[in-house]
Amino acid sequence: MKIDIWSDIRCPFCYVGKKKLEKAMEQFPHADKVELVWHSFQLDPQLKTQPERDPFEFFSEIKGISESQAKLMHQHAYNAGKEAGIEFNFEQQKIANSFKGHLLIQLAKEKNLANEMEEALFSAQFIEAKNIDDEATLIEIGKKVGLTEEEVQNALKSDDLAYKVKQDMNTAGNLGINSVPFFVFNDKYAISGAQQPPVFLEILEKSWKEFSAGDNGLQIIEGDSCDADGNCN
Repeated sequence: MKIDIWSDIRCPFCYVGKKKLEKAMEQFPHADKVELVWHSFQLDPQLKTQPERDPFEFFSEIKGISESQAKLMHQHAYNAGKEAGIEFNFEQQKIANSFKGHLLIQLAKEKNLANEMEEALFSAQFIEAKNIDDEATLIEIGKKVGLTEEEVQNALKSDDLAYKVKQDMNTAGNLGINSVPFFVFNDKYAISGAQQPPVFLEILEKSWKEFSAGDNGLQIIEGDSCDADGNCN
């Protein structure tokens, strides 16, 4: 059985959703028979990397709100992270385009290391406050996950991996996915957003019983997510 997951490593609720799914999997007796298939999704493909910018100042500028409002909007995500076991470091996070990170995720998929790569990139972005658009940083992350420096360097200039990132984005568009995280269980049941572990567990159990891949009618359960306009709620 498989779970397809569309996610952006710049999305805090994608990290929360990953943690909540993992908690549900801990209670699912057939977890060892579930394949997690990670797909690339960029909330802002045109984002210019600006690691020197204050993150709240940047957010207030693009949203047209005050910095105090920007901090308040991040508080909901911070609280959700705390509940999921994540200590978000929003104050020091770097403004960085996620495309290169997605290239590493695509490479990691080929080596059955996608879940580890997602975790490492989420941690780099939201806890360690690293620049996920910086080659040296990505080499460090890749080596920690199990890739070689040469593999990372080749991935960052790979047209094939770039095509796979864009292919994931196109598939998301065809499915009508406009916010992440987005989870599809056996091509039938979908969860939009970072739902609580019991919701994930319920769909896991239902999907396991039915095992009906290829059903055309998606049933969607919605929760906290981030959309392409930068709205996270």
